[in-house]
Amino acid sequence: MDLDFDREHIWHPYSSLIDPPPVYPVERAEGVRFYLEDGRGLIDGMSSWWCALHGYNVPELNRAAREQMEKMSHVMFGGLTHEPAIELGRRLVEITPGPLQRVFLADSGSVSVEVAIKMALQFWQSQGKGDKTRLLALRNGYHGDTFGAMATCDPVTGMHHLFASHLTPHLFAPAPQAKFDQACAEEDIAGMRRLVEENHHQLAAVILEPIVQGAGGMRFYSPEYLQRVRDLCDEYDLLLIADEIATGFGRSGKLFACEHAGISPDILTLGKALTGGTMTLAATLCTDRVADGICRGEAGVFMHGPTFMGNPLACAVSNASIDLLLSGPWKERVDGIERQLREELAPLADREAVADVRCLGAIGVVEMKQPVDMKRVQEELIARGVWLRPFGRLVYAMPPYIISPDELGQLTSAMVEVLGGPA
Repeated sequence: MDLDFDREHIWHPYSSLIDPPPVYPVERAEGVRFYLEDGRGLIDGMSSWWCALHGYNVPELNRAAREQMEKMSHVMFGGLTHEPAIELGRRLVEITPGPLQRVFLADSGSVSVEVAIKMALQFWQSQGKGDKTRLLALRNGYHGDTFGAMATCDPVTGMHHLFASHLTPHLFAPAPQAKFDQACAEEDIAGMRRLVEENHHQLAAVILEPIVQGAGGMRFYSPEYLQRVRDLCDEYDLLLIADEIATGFGRSGKLFACEHAGISPDILTLGKALTGGTMTLAATLCTDRVADGICRGEAGVFMHGPTFMGNPLACAVSNASIDLLLSGPWKERVDGIERQLREELAPLADREAVADVRCLGAIGVVEMKQPVDMKRVQEELIARGVWLRPFGRLVYAMPPYIISPDELGQLTSAMVEVLGGPA
């Protein structure tokens, strides 16, 4: 591969072209490993940014793609429809919380958040409440890189402060402090309650990542907090947007993280694992109330329509991915991954450089006291046959569900060896 051309011309995520970071040439991928050009195989502890839940080169997904490609890889969704989209809509309605009955098929996770925001704003405008234009999000939250989504990310830690003057000013409640296994005391919800009470007349929706705050800090919080937020939205007639782009399809130990709290949002965003990591696709679901409210308004239609909306190829692979997930022992696998992560990462909790170790579902997080030297840590992990992508003070693993105990043991051993330092 021409890595010199890559360094000179190709922009990788969050990277500089003046001082480009090292990139590693991947030749192929299979199972839980991808193989570099030099032949080294690396266990992918990241599921390619949390989406390849079945691993790589999956026969069922490959077959679905081939069969659909022989029929058509794409056709516009305006005025047309097709079986893969209908089946995907049916599956999503069946497996998501009951009140979510309407499905909008989008391009990517960030776009699904944009769609959710537009749904909330257009809903209230249709109700004659055009003053309800702001969102209430959480500190440490992350919802994507497009402008509407950026505006709901933490304005300090959300990576997007450079664009602050161009973003819609929303409101931010304190990040939940009650941990996953703790009750939610009144002081934990007080900041959220105060902002809702003082601003509900101008708030269209609360948007949050249920239970797991992902790229904003890999934090796990109390299901009771989520229940209290749902109650506040009901009390003050606000819409609740649940961003399950990272947590959907079993990652937290439930099929959807909202299930930990037994609640249903008014709008739900999905992405990442929707196609099993084969290609980009996302979905935004909403209730009948939201859809009906939008369509009875001035426009009479929902004002969004991406060119590749409902792409048949992506829909067909998504159907195969969902079938593969639900027909297998995904819950047992995720529970087993959680137990092994807890046991094998536990020694790091006593190390001097480590601030915290936490695990939930197929997510294991090591939070350091100081920012991670990503280049050094990544090189040491690669030398041990493991691929992880640290950021800030965090080194975390979100492996494919098919990972074996031995493969997961290699992953956790590498993390302990590289991050351990003195006890």
